[in-house]
Amino acid sequence: MALPLCTAVKHPFRLIHISSFPRRLMCSGVCTENKVHPHRVFSGIQPTGVPHLGNFLGALENWVALQNQYPTVLYSIVDLHSITQPQDPDQLRSNILDLTASLLACGIDPEKAILFQQSQMKSGQKNEGSVGLFTYPVLQAADILLYQSTHVPVGEDQVQHLELAQDLARIFNNHYGDLFPEPRTLLSSTRKVKSLRDPSAKMSKSDPQTMATITITDSPEDIALKIRRAVTDFTSEVTFDPETRPGVSNLVMIHAAMAAISVEEALSQARGLDTGAYKKLVSDAVVQRLTPIRHEIGKLRSDRAYLEGLLAQGRKKARELAAPVLAEVRHRVGFS
Repeated sequence: MALPLCTAVKHPFRLIHISSFPRRLMCSGVCTENKVHPHRVFSGIQPTGVPHLGNFLGALENWVALQNQYPTVLYSIVDLHSITQPQDPDQLRSNILDLTASLLACGIDPEKAILFQQSQMKSGQKNEGSVGLFTYPVLQAADILLYQSTHVPVGEDQVQHLELAQDLARIFNNHYGDLFPEPRTLLSSTRKVKSLRDPSAKMSKSDPQTMATITITDSPEDIALKIRRAVTDFTSEVTFDPETRPGVSNLVMIHAAMAAISVEEALSQARGLDTGAYKKLVSDAVVQRLTPIRHEIGKLRSDRAYLEGLLAQGRKKARELAAPVLAEVRHRVGFS
């Protein structure tokens, strides 16, 4: 379904020249409602399996909060994005269900948010396929516009990712009349969790070092081992200085986030401890927070039919929002 939103613009390559509009729409809290387009939040996550600690603190916690703040929230498992890289079909299907279970266990409520699988929304018409369907920025923009999203949660380093969607909305509206809201960047205080083995890099699921990344299904023993082996420095005192002491500061940030306390409080609790002893404090906070999530994921994974049924319900709700938008796009550009 993504393609017509892109082909609706008669000269898509003009975007190269006009994508630097000076006006960018952002807000750092709950924005005041647009009088024409009611608030609608959209975000997506690739199905690369069970999320890691960086995903949990950087995005999923915010997703849970947003579903309680906005009237309509859509969270998409963007499997079409993932096939821009080679994928094993069986593994991809397994990853989609693992991610669904993880999102539910982390607090996503299907009664408050529409959770659906992106590929189940694509067009079934063979003549509407093109490379645009598999081009990440175009597909991302089409997803945002298709649901008339007014807000997209991103970190500060991702603001530019939304600019194509804003430009496409503006161009379409100028050519064919107002239809799409210009989506606002919903800035969040994204916590960037660093690799436990290389604190200059972000924590990543693809990191070849198994000790570098904590997943939300890791056992308490694995969590303790990974944090115990986390890279710090030769100073025993625990301080927070991300520039000069990135390894220790990463542990302080993880401790504060997982214990739901401030960095100052985390440092207060670390007073009198060397980094070795402090790592035990950090491990305990992570284990305490993730243990109920890990148990819930295990229960949900065992009920594949429930997960598939939930995604089917989400697909139905998402289609109810998307179908009239797509029909109006086709009508305005003369496709029907």
